[in-house]
Amino acid sequence: MTSSAIRSWVFFALSSIWFSLARSYMHTYVSNDHMSAQVNSLTSIETLLPLSYYGLPYCKPMEGIRKRVGNVGAALMGDQIVNSPYRFRGHVNESIYLCTTSPLSKQEARLLKQRIRDMYQVNMMLDGLPVIRYVSYGGIDIQWTGFPIGYPLPDSDDVYIINHLKFTILVNEHSDCGQRGCDIMDFDASSNGMISEGYKATSPFEIVGFRVVPCSVKYDPENMQRLKMYDNIDPIECPLDLETSQVVREDERISFTYEVQFVKSDIGWQSRWDIYLKQGDSSVRWFSVLNSLITILVLTGIVFAIFHKTISRELAKCRGLDKQAEAQTDDEPSGWKLLAGDAFKEPNHSRLLSVMVGTGVQIALTGFVTVIIAAFGFVPPDARGMILTLIITIYSCLGIVGGYIGVRLWRTLKGSTDGWKLVSWLIVFLFPGIIFIVLVSLNFVMWNNRSTAFIFSSMYVRSLLLLFCISAPVTLLGGLLATWAEAIQYPVKTNHIPREIPARTLLSWLLVLDAGMIPFGTLFIELFFLLSSICLGRFYSVTGTLCLCLLSLIILCAETSLIITYRNLQAEDWKWWWKSFCASGSASIFVFMYSIYYLVFDLKGLSGTPSVTVYVGYSLIAAIASLLSTGSIGFLASFYFVNALFSSTEI
Repeated sequence: MTSSAIRSWVFFALSSIWFSLARSYMHTYVSNDHMSAQVNSLTSIETLLPLSYYGLPYCKPMEGIRKRVGNVGAALMGDQIVNSPYRFRGHVNESIYLCTTSPLSKQEARLLKQRIRDMYQVNMMLDGLPVIRYVSYGGIDIQWTGFPIGYPLPDSDDVYIINHLKFTILVNEHSDCGQRGCDIMDFDASSNGMISEGYKATSPFEIVGFRVVPCSVKYDPENMQRLKMYDNIDPIECPLDLETSQVVREDERISFTYEVQFVKSDIGWQSRWDIYLKQGDSSVRWFSVLNSLITILVLTGIVFAIFHKTISRELAKCRGLDKQAEAQTDDEPSGWKLLAGDAFKEPNHSRLLSVMVGTGVQIALTGFVTVIIAAFGFVPPDARGMILTLIITIYSCLGIVGGYIGVRLWRTLKGSTDGWKLVSWLIVFLFPGIIFIVLVSLNFVMWNNRSTAFIFSSMYVRSLLLLFCISAPVTLLGGLLATWAEAIQYPVKTNHIPREIPARTLLSWLLVLDAGMIPFGTLFIELFFLLSSICLGRFYSVTGTLCLCLLSLIILCAETSLIITYRNLQAEDWKWWWKSFCASGSASIFVFMYSIYYLVFDLKGLSGTPSVTVYVGYSLIAAIASLLSTGSIGFLASFYFVNALFSSTEI
């Protein structure tokens, strides 16, 4: 590990964040300013495999194809943002010819038909804003980001390509324009808010909206080939009949055109993302928070009853404070009081438990810190991949916490610091190693399908630099600090000969695994919105409701595990360590089951083994992350509960 390697990774991480945030600044334009749209990877709700835009016979820019510098998160998500031939001039309404393709070969026609049937769509952006379109369904206008590359006919082999785009660019002019002597736009109802052809404004403006109406238009290729790129053409109305639409077939030549209209809007630049972020129903998310609060109140009441009615009374007997109650009963000690010499006996696979708890705390803190940062608006919506980049960076830096917790627990269980370096290294590699194995497996699927989500070897090199130059040193530092910290002392001595545990039934473990349903109940609504964002192309807004849900999840994990642990102790079962972890960690089972439910019932159109494999692979990573994080929260709550329980008695 060299200092130059550390500096190179830090520079790479900071530059990724800088380039993402730099594009979020306000860009001001004036009349005749040139602006260009960009295109991202083609996406589909049926395959979940992003593809390159220029993998299809689209017109290419005159200056050549140039990729935009992205961040680590965008690369892992499969984003491939490149320039496009669609150019606009400020305050200029015009209709433009782009190009006419060569006759489609048999392979090109077959590929284009397949992509259209797979419902792939174009994701175009202008000034950071994704293009949106409105589809009327049952008299209701439904908003979608992007537009399809074409549409198939039901019960027919014919498909039609979208080759004409009618753009509407919403602009917000500066209010002080009149003081500088520039003209003010004049709109009336009949103009539908569109800028007149003869209007020549000099007022600066910002782009606050980007909309499109996609059309399929049949052109005469002989006439269109006489035109040059960016020549003006007559405005076109979208055809309503198939005979005047552009069909996709072999030897067919396709002409691409577009038109643009600038429309004045009173939407402020700060509010231009509201239309994207308000696609979900916020009342449903607040209902989830209310449901979580009610569950917390119920469980808190149960925990209070345990402490006040049961434990307090038994502790009073043990201390001799309740002489009358002690004189009236000749009962022998029972329940958890019999486990004073066995409750802190080292569990099986103690090293694995320490590693999982340390990693889980690191994951939980990473998620919580990331949500807090995003909820306060520090991550702009147009910084694509920024959330994932933050997660990777924060997780690496929080290795010091994971190493400290894991080694401190290992030292407590073993009574010595022997083997702390191995525990630290296992914390470094456990979760990243699982992700690496899953992603390498999925990478073969991406490579075989020529997806832009394919991870190149350079990204693996960067990941290894991150692992060995940042994550490993801080994790080892955390482990070293744990060896210097004061050892946690058990309140009672541990017997050398373990106490026999009463016969256990399968029901006890079923209760432990079913307990995860309680914390999952606070999470499933947010999980629905998150899955819809990833799979259906909807925007996911990180708001205060998500913060409240995570706080509720932490409380419920602790209370659920605490109740299960107390029940096991009352049943004279001193092997509570792993059960306390699994009680709250079993929420991951329901996370994975709900992901499969969403795949079967909500993603009915998802087809093909590659798509299902990718979905299940990512769902597996999410389930393992939830297992480690929720399990560690429940375990730590139970550990301190058992410690406080036996330290408060004189058994």
